[in-house]
Amino acid sequence: MRSRANRPSRHCAVEFHALPSRIGQVRKIVSAQLRYWRLDPLVDLAALGVTELLANVHRHAGPDKHCTVELALLYDRLKISVRDHDPRLPQLRTARTTDTCGRGLALVAAISDTWGMRVERDGSGKVIWFTLPAPFVTPAVPSSPASLGTSTHFASYGPETQSQLRV
Repeated sequence: MRSRANRPSRHCAVEFHALPSRIGQVRKIVSAQLRYWRLDPLVDLAALGVTELLANVHRHAGPDKHCTVELALLYDRLKISVRDHDPRLPQLRTARTTDTCGRGLALVAAISDTWGMRVERDGSGKVIWFTLPAPFVTPAVPSSPASLGTSTHFASYGPETQSQLRV
């Protein structure tokens, strides 16, 4: 049985190919979703972390750039994960002050409370995730049942928010 703290109260997933033109779109989607959830203070850090992880997918995930970005609002934190089809975990290294790239994971570690990575159990890919502390948010209550699901990209279902979008 999962504790309340590990069960997402809100969830959003975006599937797409990590191409430079798409990464900017997904960053905007993540920002809009967090604003919709009233998590405005997390928008900049979340967008920065997602951008770094998606740039890594674009650079290192082999020819299949298909990936999924997931946002899960847990009791007191926002968990953001990026799943791709390449099972190779990134090599962690110390960046020199003169390096112009290779700082993505260090940046993600610096902005997040926790972060990690794992290979999928079946070896079909990997997930890299990070968490940010989430302020207490009062769930938005629609003025009428007809207003549920009226957003172009995101739909609400009862007390929990579950969304999925393919870009």
